[in-house]
Amino acid sequence: MIFLSYLILGALAGTLAGLFGIGGGLIIVPALVYSFQVQGVAPEILTHLAVGTSLATIVVTSISSIKAHHARGAVQWPMFVVLAAGILLGSWLGVLTATQMSGQTLQRAIGIFALTVAVKMWFGFKVAEGSTTPGKPVMVLAGSIIGWASSIFGIGGGTLSVPFLRRCHLTMGKAVATSAACGLPIAIMGTSANIYLGHGNPLLPEMSTGFVYWPAFVGIVLASMFFARLGAHLAHSLPSDKLQKMFAVFLMLVGMEFLIAA
Repeated sequence: MIFLSYLILGALAGTLAGLFGIGGGLIIVPALVYSFQVQGVAPEILTHLAVGTSLATIVVTSISSIKAHHARGAVQWPMFVVLAAGILLGSWLGVLTATQMSGQTLQRAIGIFALTVAVKMWFGFKVAEGSTTPGKPVMVLAGSIIGWASSIFGIGGGTLSVPFLRRCHLTMGKAVATSAACGLPIAIMGTSANIYLGHGNPLLPEMSTGFVYWPAFVGIVLASMFFARLGAHLAHSLPSDKLQKMFAVFLMLVGMEFLIAA
């Protein structure tokens, strides 16, 4: 029954990710927090376990996204390489930061982030394409910040990297594609750090390796890869503005719940 719930979660996350063009982490992390509460996972580590497991699923799901964007020639690989240098460092530091937080503090941080994204989606804020490309030191620094924040929140970083890449003189299509590529080093380093830094924690449930819970990982990955295509298909046939506002309301409720509960 528990595994079935993770399949359903994967289907929901994949559909919404394809529908709204966002990473599934914004859906997976809150859902896993609630799921782990029901399972009786210790409150001290359940949010860390949700973040680590979310990042592990992004390792798999981002690969299919990268392939699709690369086939269209949209990924700006030279820019990706520079960003990835900062992302790898930032992602490790992000997990290190998260492990120093209590479960309640981490939940509050995720709640504030969810509310911020909700406001952005509701009002439809968009970043205009910049006229210049920053130098390598600025891009490495930006990559570090993106990786750091993404690993704390358990996301692939699209909500952070797309606006930055738009300012780097990239069209929206190329920014989204390059952002998708950036999600892979975030997820790989974030997952590795969660496994290493969470190893041996006595509060972890069975079938966990550090802060990655494998039954949830398998269920989410199996379902989300198929349903992401369904979501992308639905995005072309449903009113996107209304759907975006609906999802903004969902994120607002999640954010408020996390802040109140914590």
